[in-house]
Amino acid sequence: MTYHSAFLQLLDTFFASFVIGPLVVTYWRGTWNLSDKFLLPHDKLHSSFASLVIGIIGHLIFTTFQGFFRNLFNPNEHRLTFYLGSRLYTSIFGVICVNTWRGGWQLIDKYTARDMWTVLSITVFAIIALMAIKAFRNVTSPPFVIVTDHSKEYFDIPTMYKKSGTREPGLYIFDCLFSVLVIGSLVVFVWRGLWVLLDLKLFPEDPTLSAWASLIIGYAIVGITFSIQPIMKWACEKLEGFWRIIIADIFLFVSFIGTVNVWRGIWALLDIYFLPDNKLLSDWLTHGVSLVLLILLNCSNSVLVRGVYIDAEEPAGQCVIFPVYYIRLFFQKERTKKQKRLNETTDKIDHNNTVLLIEKPQMNHSLCDGDMKVKYNIPDDVKLTNNEFSSESDTINERSNDEHRILCDDE
Repeated sequence: MTYHSAFLQLLDTFFASFVIGPLVVTYWRGTWNLSDKFLLPHDKLHSSFASLVIGIIGHLIFTTFQGFFRNLFNPNEHRLTFYLGSRLYTSIFGVICVNTWRGGWQLIDKYTARDMWTVLSITVFAIIALMAIKAFRNVTSPPFVIVTDHSKEYFDIPTMYKKSGTREPGLYIFDCLFSVLVIGSLVVFVWRGLWVLLDLKLFPEDPTLSAWASLIIGYAIVGITFSIQPIMKWACEKLEGFWRIIIADIFLFVSFIGTVNVWRGIWALLDIYFLPDNKLLSDWLTHGVSLVLLILLNCSNSVLVRGVYIDAEEPAGQCVIFPVYYIRLFFQKERTKKQKRLNETTDKIDHNNTVLLIEKPQMNHSLCDGDMKVKYNIPDDVKLTNNEFSSESDTINERSNDEHRILCDDE
């Protein structure tokens, strides 16, 4: 890796950790609290069920009909329609994602004990279940993920078994149900379990100290995890099969602990310090401003929890490389544009040289001395023989090649 590549990777890491991550947490905090206030606020149990129903139905609709949305908002046909429709899609789907988690989370709180052993046993069971079906990586979230609003894959939602809706519609519906109901629920169990354990054990008597401690612990783990990525990549390149998946899952679990601590710390500190005397305004601002900023940064899809990804499905050590590509993508696009311009210039020069080579023999026989002088800007007082004309034409070809080299050097 060059110093330039390492520097860009460092910038992406900081961008994911201190810009995208906090904005996504802020959005979720505002949206969750607004659901508390406006969705059956006087009946918490029915409010939780309503959230869960909204979330499940919404997820199934967006997952099952992803092909429909892809065709409806086609960027190649109507760019403006795609942009407006896709951002509206994200705004609605974001609320659905938050309500799915809110409903499941609060119902678990309602029907299970909030003591350490109960929470720990449920969490361990969910972790083992996710690892057994090779789906533990779905607990990953910002700051370890950046999802850009790329037009080509904007509406894509991968399912567990990758079934096709056109070739196998029955299996595709089952695949969507399993991905949403089973995988999604297990992920909520794991997140809720670690979060509640921190509530119970990390300075429970002092919410402010607990929030700051979570934030510090979280970012410390995030920094360490990003730092040891090359080592883990090397280890996974040397391993195969079962042990490769185990090492990858252990690494993901460490990153998950950091993620939950960062989320819990930012969330609690916003509750404590950001407009504590006007909760409603605080919630609207954290919901709306963060979403607008993410849209402007072209990262609004980072707020969505959708799709199922398989543990260690990438080749070699790529399975432990976190997808935090933003600044590097920008430079890659610029290099692609630059290379395209260079290729177009090269093709044009090659075409001109080819034309000269084709015309050269014909000129020796069909052009008179005056015609050749006009075509090649040769002074009138110069007399040309066939050999001299050939030499002059070669000089022109060499000049074209020199121009080509100059263009390449400029690029």
